[in-house]
Amino acid sequence: MSEICEKCGVTAVYSKGESAARIAYFALSALQHRGQESSGIVTADDGQFFSHRGPGLVAQVYRERDLRKLVGEFAIGHNRYATSGGKHDSHMQPVLRSDDVLALAHNGNLPSVEKLKHFLKSKKIYKAGSNDSEMMADAIRYYIYHGKTIANAIKLSWPLFTGVFSCTLLTEDAIYAFRDRCGVRPLSLGKLRNGYMVASETCAFDMVGARHVRDIKPGELIKIDPKGITSWQIEKSDPKLEVFEFIYFARPDSVLGGKLVNEIRRKMGDQLAIEHPKKVDLVVPVPDSAIPAALGYAYTLGIEFDHVLIKNRYIHRTFIQPTQELRERAVQMKLNPLPEHIRGKSIVLVDDSIVRGTTTKQIVKMLRKAGAKEVHIRVSSPPVRFPDFYGIDTPDQSQLIAARHNLEDIQVHVQADSLAYLSYDGMIKAIGIDESKLCTACFTGQYPIDLMERASEVVFDHPKSSSAENAQNLYTQTTKQLQ
Repeated sequence: MSEICEKCGVTAVYSKGESAARIAYFALSALQHRGQESSGIVTADDGQFFSHRGPGLVAQVYRERDLRKLVGEFAIGHNRYATSGGKHDSHMQPVLRSDDVLALAHNGNLPSVEKLKHFLKSKKIYKAGSNDSEMMADAIRYYIYHGKTIANAIKLSWPLFTGVFSCTLLTEDAIYAFRDRCGVRPLSLGKLRNGYMVASETCAFDMVGARHVRDIKPGELIKIDPKGITSWQIEKSDPKLEVFEFIYFARPDSVLGGKLVNEIRRKMGDQLAIEHPKKVDLVVPVPDSAIPAALGYAYTLGIEFDHVLIKNRYIHRTFIQPTQELRERAVQMKLNPLPEHIRGKSIVLVDDSIVRGTTTKQIVKMLRKAGAKEVHIRVSSPPVRFPDFYGIDTPDQSQLIAARHNLEDIQVHVQADSLAYLSYDGMIKAIGIDESKLCTACFTGQYPIDLMERASEVVFDHPKSSSAENAQNLYTQTTKQLQ
C-alpha cells in the first residue's frame, strides 16, 4: 500500500545439468514484489542466447513452452517496475542487442548518464533513446569487441557508471555479478546443489532450495562458471545499503546485511511504541509491509492486534485501465475493512511510511466510515522529505508531503486524531547496523553517491510552522491529486 515502488529485481543462475531458466523463473517469482511491470529471462547455450521478455507479472509472462525454449545451464533474469508514463514494452530487461555478446540485468539507477553518453558518442556507438542500463551494456560491449576479456571490459567501463548498480551479466559460458562501491541496492550469492546463483534478495534462494553464502561486496565483481567463483574488488567498499529495504521493499523473510528483515520491522514497531505510546482498543496494520511493526507496537503496549483491513491479494499492476470512478476508489479496490471489528473502537493505524499522504487519508476515511471512534496514526519510519535518485520510484520532492508540511499540517490533512513518526535515531537503533553503513538519503538528504547535475533538484528548506492557510492549501492540493 506504500506510494513508492522499487524499480526492479535481478537474478543469475549457473546450474550444471539443469535448466537455469526454470530456476530463474522461480527466483523471479520470489522477487515479484520488486517489479511488476515486466519480466525477462535470457539463457546461453552452445554459443547462442535465448530470450523471452514480456509485460506483466511473472506468472503472466512465461508459459511452459517459453521455458522449454530457454535452454542452457546459464541464465539471468529481471523484474522491472517502469516509471509512470513509460510504455509497457519499452526498455524491458535483460538488455540484449541483436548482435550481442552479453546480456545485462540492472537494479538501480544512474542519476547522471552524461559521462556514459559522452563516451558512447565519442566512440560513435551511442543509440538515441537508450536508458542507463542499455548504455552500461553498450560500454561493456565496446571493450569486448576491442579484444578485452569480460572482466576487464567491466573494469574499464566501471568509472562511467556514475550512480547505483547491482547487476547480473550473462556471456556464452559464464555469469557475472557486480555492485557499486556503496552497495545501495542489495545483491547476494547462493549455492545450488549443482552450481550457484545470485539474486537481489535471499528469499529467492529459499524458493529454489539454494543456500545463502554471502552478500556480493560493494565494489566487487564476481564470475561464476564451471570452474567455480572468481572475485575481483574493483573499487574500495563504502557500504551504504538503502534503509528503505528494511522499512518496506525487501520481503520480510529476506536477510539483508546479516539481519532478518521481519525482525527489524518488528523492532521498529517496538521502538515506535516506546517513543509514541497510545492506549487504544485495537492496533491495525496497513498490509502487508507494516504488519511486523504493528505486531511489535501492539505487543510492547499490550494492546489487541487485528487484521481488520483485508487486502485483495489479486490486485496487482494491470494494463486494463479502470474507469474514473473506479480509479478514485483505488484504495477500496485493494482494501476492505471489517466493520464488525472496528465499530465503536479507538484504533492505532500503523504504516511503514507516508509519501504523498493521499493513500493514508483514504484509509483513515475508510476506517471512520466503518465505525471507528478514533484513528491514531503511527509510522514506523521518519518523515520522507527527500527524493530518491538511486532506483526507487519516489515522486519529485514537491509531491512529498513531509517536504512541504509539518506534522500538524499532515495530521489535519489525513484527518487523524493524532500522528507520530518513528524518530531517526529510533530507526537506526531498531535496524542495528551502524548509521555510516546505511543510505538514509530519503530522510536526511545526504546522498552517498554524487548526484552531479541533478543535485539542483533537492531543496533543503524545512517545512514551515503550522497555519490554517498551510493546512487548507495542503487539503486543496492533495484533493486534486486524488481526482
